[in-house]
Amino acid sequence: MTTVLVTGGAGYIGSVLVRKLLAQGMKVRVLDRLYWGRKPIEEVIDQIELFHGDIRDIRDEWLEGVDAVCHLGGFSNDPTAEYDPKANWEMNAIATERLALACKRLGVPRLTFGSSCSVYDGLPPDVDYTEDQEVQAKGAYAEAKYYAEERLRELADDSFCPVIFRQATVFGFSPRMRYDLVVNTFVKDALKSGSLYLHGGGWMWRPLVDVGDCAQAHIVGIQAPAEKVRGEIFNVMQDNYQIRALAMMVAGTLRLEDRDVALEEVPAPPRTRDYRCSSEKMTRVLGFSPQVTVLASIANMLRCINQNGFTEFDHPRYYNIRWMELLIEVNENLRPFESVLREGK
Repeated sequence: MTTVLVTGGAGYIGSVLVRKLLAQGMKVRVLDRLYWGRKPIEEVIDQIELFHGDIRDIRDEWLEGVDAVCHLGGFSNDPTAEYDPKANWEMNAIATERLALACKRLGVPRLTFGSSCSVYDGLPPDVDYTEDQEVQAKGAYAEAKYYAEERLRELADDSFCPVIFRQATVFGFSPRMRYDLVVNTFVKDALKSGSLYLHGGGWMWRPLVDVGDCAQAHIVGIQAPAEKVRGEIFNVMQDNYQIRALAMMVAGTLRLEDRDVALEEVPAPPRTRDYRCSSEKMTRVLGFSPQVTVLASIANMLRCINQNGFTEFDHPRYYNIRWMELLIEVNENLRPFESVLREGK
């Protein structure tokens, strides 16, 4: 039986991936700080081996007997990375490199890495960027991810096969739900206030992928022949969308349920993302193409929100940066931020 370690296994993508791995009959080990608690994995917790720990404190016991690692642990967006650049660099860059070195030392042959299409941010938006594009990563989050990509590629050899997935902006329902991702935010705003705001008119492009398809890519990555994926980078995306079109899809879906949703143009923020990517390489090399469209995911999200009661839309747990700020506020008189992260309080 294949044993897979999922770092960040109680997170937004990780909690979906864990369930998919179990459904395929694999033995699953989860490493997580439990920053969001156990709830995202509580229904499968008796089926997994759980290590409560910080990815920066790599221990051999986490990797003993493991056949593959799906590495999703660390900061997951720009606001959190910019809030604490030091912790972001330690987790997303250095810890990834150290994890790969530990895998090589202990004979773990395969590692998939959840990188980000944000490394393309800042390039002209009128091109569908491929994996061989020379990038100039900008911002703390993209810089750390790109550093980790480069180190993984350097460490690849006949005995160690790292696979790098540049994940597009993710959308869709997860047991560790987030409402700080563009499609999910539009769904939340439509349900809560009936108004969607199009910053700068919403003309910016963004590559997107459903959370289930993103998780499936990692399974494809650990099962693919090593000679096809060793040290390779793959863009993981379903398609490119303009923000304006995403808002219209959400509004149209809600209107089918007799809910009025208004779209309003507002000024653009100082910094916006505007870029497109291509997933042709993933389709050609791996034979895998994400299939869940935004429209299908919106409909599923609405069903799941109603069934699971994820309707406390203002609760900080659904927003990475707000949850981080809350934990710091609660603990500011007790311990420094680094301790809060490491202890997962």
